[in-house]
Amino acid sequence: MKEMSANTMLDSQRQQKHYGITSPISLACPKEIDHIYTQKLIDAMKPFGVFEDEEELNHRLVVLGKLNNLVKEWISDVSESKNLPPSVVATVGGKIFTFGSYRLGVHTKGADIDALCVAPRHVERSDFFQSFFEKLKHQDGIRNLRAVEDAFVPVIKFEFDGIEIDLVFARLAIQTISDNLDLRDDSRLRSLDIRCIRSLNGCRVTDEILHLVPNKETFRLTLRAVKLWAKRRGIYSNMLGFLGGVSWAMLVARTCQLYPNAAASTLVHKFFLVFSKWEWPNPVLLKQPEESNLNLPVWDPRVNPSDRYHLMPIITPAYPQQNSTYNVSTSTRTVMVEEFKQGLAVTDEILQGKSDWSKLLEPPNFFQKYRHYIVLTASASTEENHLEWVGLVESKIRVLVGNLERNEFITLAHVNPQSFPGNKEHHKDNNYVSMWFLGIIFRRVENAESVNIDLTYDIQSFTDTVYRQANNINMLKEGMKIEATHVKKKQLHHYLPAEILQKKKKVNTSFYQSLSDVSRSSSGPQSKRSSLDSNCLDSSRDTDNGTPFNSPVSINKPSKPDLPPSGETERNNAEPTAVVVEKPLSVPPAQGLSIPVIGAKVDSAVKAVSPPAVCTIPTVVGRNVIPRIPTPHNPTQGQPHLNGMATKNVTHKRSHSPSIDGSSKRLKDIEKFIRLESTFKDSRAPEDRKRKAVDAIGECMPIPTIDTSRKKRLPSKELPDSSSPVPANNIRVIKNSIRLTLNR
Repeated sequence: MKEMSANTMLDSQRQQKHYGITSPISLACPKEIDHIYTQKLIDAMKPFGVFEDEEELNHRLVVLGKLNNLVKEWISDVSESKNLPPSVVATVGGKIFTFGSYRLGVHTKGADIDALCVAPRHVERSDFFQSFFEKLKHQDGIRNLRAVEDAFVPVIKFEFDGIEIDLVFARLAIQTISDNLDLRDDSRLRSLDIRCIRSLNGCRVTDEILHLVPNKETFRLTLRAVKLWAKRRGIYSNMLGFLGGVSWAMLVARTCQLYPNAAASTLVHKFFLVFSKWEWPNPVLLKQPEESNLNLPVWDPRVNPSDRYHLMPIITPAYPQQNSTYNVSTSTRTVMVEEFKQGLAVTDEILQGKSDWSKLLEPPNFFQKYRHYIVLTASASTEENHLEWVGLVESKIRVLVGNLERNEFITLAHVNPQSFPGNKEHHKDNNYVSMWFLGIIFRRVENAESVNIDLTYDIQSFTDTVYRQANNINMLKEGMKIEATHVKKKQLHHYLPAEILQKKKKVNTSFYQSLSDVSRSSSGPQSKRSSLDSNCLDSSRDTDNGTPFNSPVSINKPSKPDLPPSGETERNNAEPTAVVVEKPLSVPPAQGLSIPVIGAKVDSAVKAVSPPAVCTIPTVVGRNVIPRIPTPHNPTQGQPHLNGMATKNVTHKRSHSPSIDGSSKRLKDIEKFIRLESTFKDSRAPEDRKRKAVDAIGECMPIPTIDTSRKKRLPSKELPDSSSPVPANNIRVIKNSIRLTLNR
């Protein structure tokens, strides 16, 4: 009897204990069929190199052991050079910690290792980037050594015996570093500068995630599957506004908390079930945020207005809690949610025995999905310059996506994270070319025979941002160019080989149909986005002939009678369609003179002063871009909550063509407008406030929208100073227009 009572008590305790901020959805244990499906999942992942063999794992351990010994030797040498007593030098210690995918146990073959060097208080950051850097230089087996001291998280990158390592640094406010040091203790953050806190954050978050899942091995296998799926589906990139590794890890960890006893195959299915139905922007939390007296800034929409603007918040569990997805935009969230729904449909079929796991890992046919694309090209004259230039341009592509999203005629701007080598025939001056592709969906305009759309300003403000950034960090070199071109699907063969473009299967039209649920405010009297289906724009008939690097004049053909009235035809009102920015040898034109459009008539520069119906903004050297007329204000209510943000996402679109009228008044009212934003912060929806505030700034400056929350996170060199003009003395901005006409 006592034994039964004890068992009942143990069962009761087991049921009461749960991980996360809510009780689990199901405590069901796996059945035999679940283990079979899990083994099939493992077999499906093996061809993609997601598992390392024992020899490779041991090699990583040996390399980390060597690096740990190097760190201890270096800290001992630094201690001696600073005249510490021999007794202290002998016990000063030092340690290497790992974090990221390697620490989580989900790294793939050939993946790099994220590592942290922890030093005692007398070792300075300057020592790390000077004396330790020199020590690595003379170490056998070290290759490709480089330091990035001015990064958001300063890092030394190198290859050690064939293993790539990213090493960050933190010094703690203690005299010695023991081998059993626990970084999860919040008191370790006391008296540290912000760079050390950022460096420690990776390890602390990784360790906290592992402590918050009920079964580490099941978590790891599920995370491997989800990460592989995300990479295959083109939604794995924090830089471009999708999710990075730590965000995917937290989503999987939350799924494990909700189904603590499930097998990996079941958890993959439940992952798609949970997050295809998640009501964003409700935050994903692995545990209740804890209070601390360290007074560090944390993610809390009740306190920080900027936190209310985040579209897909996934909150790190370690103090100070931060949103790991602040780069997510409306378009990237829409794409990811649709992928969650698609993943749910496929895993439903798999668990019903109607399909297998290989179907889940099929890549999407991005180049059959849309009718309209923007090709972004970055080119440079040398390989070294190209690597630097491509890195900078790629880091700012999300700015371009934000610009396009705010165009009143664009519903979706979907960037493909994969870059492609460019066609050198089109860039004879530069041998090193990279291309990115953005799929565009235009809004259906009702009661309009045709609509003129000008994307010139959206592109130009993006290139202004990139060049200003490059100039601020002294990266700009001769021959570095950016080019943006609008093309239709039928023109893509000029840029990509046939094997990439070939249509493998019928495009899933549910993606376009789902966009009909996306309603956003526009700048006109229409309060919501018109619905969009598979037949209205992107699946409608091509009605023009394409040539590379140009959007030609349309040749109208009779359309099918069953097509809706919103089916579009497109033509370019100016011959060139590319917006190019480059640094030539010529002297820049005099200030105040607009640069004429290449390929246009001789009087185009004069006509640019008074914009036509479809406006192309003249570039004026050394001056700000002409401001825009503000969109009408439409206040709505939204009450944020930490664990359930019932925030209405209302995005006000700006007009696609700027106007000169009222510009001086807008310039004077900007500062007053921003002050009023903070005063009346509860009178409007958070998304409305964000869009209005950043549009007000963007209207008078060529720098595009950047989240206010990011300004707190990034150093001065990470984002351009809004007050710094586009460099005028050493860059010539050659600007063509990208103008489209959508016909009924």
